[in-house]
Amino acid sequence: MTRFSFNQATANRWPIPDLVAGCVAAGVTRVGLWREQVAEFGLEKTAALVKDAGLEVTSLCRGGFFQTPTWYEENSRAVAEAHALGAPVLVLVSGGLPPGSRDLDAARRHVGEAIGCLVPAALEAGVQLAIEPLHPMFASDRCVVSTLGQALDLAAPYPAEAVGVVVDTYHVWWDDTIWAQIARAGRERRIACFQAADWITPLPEGVLLGRGLPGEGCVELRRFREAVDAAGYTGPVEVEVFHAGLWARPGAEILADTIAAYEAHVA
Repeated sequence: MTRFSFNQATANRWPIPDLVAGCVAAGVTRVGLWREQVAEFGLEKTAALVKDAGLEVTSLCRGGFFQTPTWYEENSRAVAEAHALGAPVLVLVSGGLPPGSRDLDAARRHVGEAIGCLVPAALEAGVQLAIEPLHPMFASDRCVVSTLGQALDLAAPYPAEAVGVVVDTYHVWWDDTIWAQIARAGRERRIACFQAADWITPLPEGVLLGRGLPGEGCVELRRFREAVDAAGYTGPVEVEVFHAGLWARPGAEILADTIAAYEAHVA
């Protein structure tokens, strides 16, 4: 449990004060937070609450969406918010194709260039920008970065302390190059965040909510954890699940089942 981190998205209807209290009661010392919920409760209030509770914020989701006209302003704010929360990692979901475009290559190039514009602020804030590849089914609207290899290529021009990658099992489990790419990420010291969730089928309508708790699907989660460990990653293991049925349950129950699933199938 020393590495376990409870990502706020797993119980996204749990208000932040209840989330913090529930984690403390369960002996959980690490949480991953989301910008929308933090903004709703208040950035300064959230920062003070987690600090007073002795919780470590392992990541802040999310920056990115570089196809939007205001990407620079929005991501600059996200870096500042991560710094205020004491989060060492800002997860970047790169965004989909610009309106009217079919040029994936150009969209990916823009992501790399945009991240470069944020590097000075990230270094000054002590926040690592973490490029998260998403499953290819999201390439059109959510993320033109689909593989860990693509994410590493985009990160390569920049210092590792400024730009890293996210290994999210839900998004990369299908890739037959993933084990080699995790090893490469370790050599390049780029693994900024490791997130665990299972892939369940059939996927629900809209596909976004097709994540399951560890053990509910088909992903070799322990193999992933062992692979990132072998690559030299010693940081938190976040469990991040999007599922409507899970969200409908009380937060404390979700947390308890998440801990049990993590211990049984990831740790």
